[in-house]
Amino acid sequence: MNFSLKDIRICVIGLGYVGLPLARLFSTKFKTIGFDKNSDRVSALRNGHDATKEVSDDLLLSALKNGFVCTADMTQIKECNFYVVAVPTPVDNDNVPDLKPLYSASELVGKVISKGDVVVFESTVYPGVTEDECIPVIERVSGLKYNVDFYAGYSPERINPGDKEHTVEKIIKVTSGSTPEVADLVDQVYNSVLVNGTHKASSIRVAEASKIIENSQRDVNIAFMNELAKIFNAMDIDTNDVIEAAATKWNFIKMKPGLVGGHCISVDPYYLIQKAEVYGVLPRVMISARRLNDGMGAYVAEQTIKCMNKKGLMVKDSKILLLGFTFKENCPDIRNTKVVDIFHTLKEYTPNIEIYDPLADAEKVRSEYDVTLSMRSLEEMRGEFDAVILAVSHAQFKDCDVRSFLADRELGVVYDVKGFLSKCEVDGRL
Repeated sequence: MNFSLKDIRICVIGLGYVGLPLARLFSTKFKTIGFDKNSDRVSALRNGHDATKEVSDDLLLSALKNGFVCTADMTQIKECNFYVVAVPTPVDNDNVPDLKPLYSASELVGKVISKGDVVVFESTVYPGVTEDECIPVIERVSGLKYNVDFYAGYSPERINPGDKEHTVEKIIKVTSGSTPEVADLVDQVYNSVLVNGTHKASSIRVAEASKIIENSQRDVNIAFMNELAKIFNAMDIDTNDVIEAAATKWNFIKMKPGLVGGHCISVDPYYLIQKAEVYGVLPRVMISARRLNDGMGAYVAEQTIKCMNKKGLMVKDSKILLLGFTFKENCPDIRNTKVVDIFHTLKEYTPNIEIYDPLADAEKVRSEYDVTLSMRSLEEMRGEFDAVILAVSHAQFKDCDVRSFLADRELGVVYDVKGFLSKCEVDGRL
């Protein structure tokens, strides 16, 4: 490694929810190229539009005008010397970590990396993946030797999709490097574009572990709240009222029950669970939290059916409206949404389920989940349904008269998953 900050030419591999905002930010200080193998995605970005809405069109167009490049052509990134890998780390149908995207990205790096270059991984992984899984791939493909010919770092992503307050430039980033000198360089590169600075971890493995426990902790905490919701619902006590009362104590951690989807909290714990079991440790709390949270979609459907039964509504062949399909509010991200579990549970009782989401891409929903979103307007849906489930608290739903969608305002059922609506409007909520 023989270059300084002024010599750095960055390539960010993977232009999704994490990679694009990061690449755009780096482009304000360094010559930056964003690479993605999806040519359609690259084409849209070149035209100044980010479908994820993480980077505004104005900001993206400004970056492109000032030298930021997006490409699907590998030959264009060979002149870079600081590679950042920001590809997904999913799990398979059995919740086993799937490292194929990382292996593929590592092979790409191996084809373009040169002597003295640095590769930094941002993808969420269990401790050891960077050096035990990814680096050997780069060595094999490139013919270069780790920490002799090229170097590595790890800086876990902390992007929160749809969050316009904790944007990438405001996040405190954990950094690390394969040698003390590389750790310093990686830290300086990130520090140069961040408002609130960095935290330099003592090793790559420590940095990897720090990321995986962030989301695992939230998963466990939300699972506790979901368990409380089940308990208090059985007791006919309003869970939200209980939380508000308990939150008056200074050291109470205020969280709410809900559906746990997305690409982070609902996925990342499985990486640590698997690695823990390799070392002979059974992480019972994490396993229980995952099982409980994964079952909340079915629970919401069952609670809605219970409310309908109490009102004497026939569940079989009833008409039900689901408001929201994305995994969280005010965000188009449909990855691992648990709303689909509500849909599939209700589908056992009635085929007459309509799903409306103003932010979700209907074609992506159909392709990924084989579910059809309604193309009707909210106005066209008034007075039709036996039950309405507010599944995602999009801002567009805030001022809706939700009971107006019911065929019978008094007899119909409204179930509020998010505690978003006024208590007087709903028949049940988590």
